[in-house]
Amino acid sequence: MTTTVETNVRPDYDDELQKIADYVLGFTVESDEALQTARHCLIDTLGCGLLALRFPECLKHLGPVVEGTVVPHGARVPGTPFRLDPVKAAWDIGATIRWLDYNDTWLAAEWGHPSDNLGGILAVADHLSQKRVADGRTPLTMRAVLEAMIMAHEIQGVIALESSLNRVGLDHVMLVKVASTAVVAKLMGADREQLLSALSHAFVDGQSLRTYRHAPNAGSRKSWAAGDATSRAVQLVDIAMRGEMGIPGALSAPQWGFYDVLFSKTNKEQRIKPEGERKLTFSQDFGTYVMENVLFKISFPAEFHAQTACEAAVTLHPQVSNRLADIDKIVITTHESAIRIISKVGALANPADRDHCLQYMTAVPLAFGWLSAEHYEDAFHRDHPVIDELRDKMEIVEDERYTREYLEADKRSIANAIQVFFKDGSKTEQVAVEYPVGHRRRREEGIPLLEEKFKANLATRFAPRRCDDIFRLCKEQARLEATPVHRFIDLFMI
Repeated sequence: MTTTVETNVRPDYDDELQKIADYVLGFTVESDEALQTARHCLIDTLGCGLLALRFPECLKHLGPVVEGTVVPHGARVPGTPFRLDPVKAAWDIGATIRWLDYNDTWLAAEWGHPSDNLGGILAVADHLSQKRVADGRTPLTMRAVLEAMIMAHEIQGVIALESSLNRVGLDHVMLVKVASTAVVAKLMGADREQLLSALSHAFVDGQSLRTYRHAPNAGSRKSWAAGDATSRAVQLVDIAMRGEMGIPGALSAPQWGFYDVLFSKTNKEQRIKPEGERKLTFSQDFGTYVMENVLFKISFPAEFHAQTACEAAVTLHPQVSNRLADIDKIVITTHESAIRIISKVGALANPADRDHCLQYMTAVPLAFGWLSAEHYEDAFHRDHPVIDELRDKMEIVEDERYTREYLEADKRSIANAIQVFFKDGSKTEQVAVEYPVGHRRRREEGIPLLEEKFKANLATRFAPRRCDDIFRLCKEQARLEATPVHRFIDLFMI
């Protein structure tokens, strides 16, 4: 009879956790480009949240869990009158940011939206800034918010470069939880042990499945999942700051750790690493790379893999809008990730289903010349059967070069091409767009458009004078960085 026992020697914290902790506690942000891009990211992200407040399905989630709750120095939710505890405020801010799928994007082996972390960052920074002033201390400034955004972007984005969660069925909001945990812990004054403890809990916490992002189960949870993740990060940091012990082998523990339980499924894109070697890959040191290269959604509130398809469709609209009934087929040439994530046929059940359908997002601008959030609503879809008629005529083709250059570090393209063929044998030219307007290669073209987007989003919630005051402050890097966080948030309250 064989007797087995487990050796109860408590390990050091996993190297991955220590690398994140070293970065957050030791790195100094010096890149002017990263800080300026973070400012643009801040205004774009807040603008997306304001725009989402026009939609009742988003509004129904907001506010205190218990009506009438009074929170001393409560964190505010921009565009609303709510003052909430930081955990719920992070949830609400995160949900509004992500609701319309219009904030920034990062595409690699894993994709995601690093500005989702602003929910936790802004809620905690606002609460702490108010509390510091009440205690007679110096408030946090918006420079601290921008630095936290840069670090959260970097943690989420660098891990995503070669670590594909989607291949094992996990949702990218896990990385929001991890990144938010790290930077929120720093904002709250965590020491190294507290930060490591919080990070370990973020990994053993159980992670979201991607079920709600894919046919036939796509639904509105994908619009609040990131808010849930950044909110959970705030709660885990609070637990760690109260002295809760960490779990050093959170990732590596045999049988019970994150790798063995949730990350052991074969990943063909990573050349099928042997058991025991399937780990999150940190392919480069943490710095400011991700913020400097982040992708902005400027033109269309659409899943990012379709942004260039929408742009190509707008270009083709004048040539096809009067000949929709004469179309024989529409060929969309794209990259593998777009096919895997957003190519779908059949009935689309709700707005969340439609804004993750490549064919739908292409059909609308082909027929109508533009794509807005309202185009996903049930009433619009019901009243315009031509959209589904066009979807039925679409063929999706992979271009191997598009797929390859999507992952190449010096390109990171998100290419799509569209060509329309008519029943009489005629056809349009193939319109290809390889880099969306929000790409780093199109920054000079994109930033003025991003600022106009911000102005338009401000105008959905505030009077013209308030819009002007906010925009002028946000245009001035030095003045914005020096502004106390609570004073900045004051401008966004109603």
